[in-house]
Amino acid sequence: MDIAKVDHIGIAVTNLSETIKFYEETLGIKCHGTEEVADQKVRVAFFPVGDTELEFLESTGDDGPIAKFIEANKGRGGIQHVALRVPDIVSAIAELKAKGVQMIDNEPRYGAGGASIAFCHPKSTGGILLELCERN
Repeated sequence: MDIAKVDHIGIAVTNLSETIKFYEETLGIKCHGTEEVADQKVRVAFFPVGDTELEFLESTGDDGPIAKFIEANKGRGGIQHVALRVPDIVSAIAELKAKGVQMIDNEPRYGAGGASIAFCHPKSTGGILLELCERN
């Protein structure tokens, strides 16, 4: 499989405003925008660091995936996923499925920042939620 780089690390947080303030004011890393992805019930902030990004995710609903992650993590945030940049997400999904990887997304869907994304199920990846990410 052709993996270009780690695109971003998705980190669940309980308070996005406080997180933005800390990373900007304390660490000096500038937020390059926020976005809400309604169908994923999440608000996202992007912090480029070198040629990758930290992606902070705050749930917008009690039943969203980030809310469930935080609940399972005893009310704390933490690394929720690692995203790998691929040049052709459709081919990457097909290749992984052919190798027996269980996918959460069998087709690409819209992700924050305009990316096409698909998640691999942690049952197939040693417990890590992997995201495939294609950016144009």
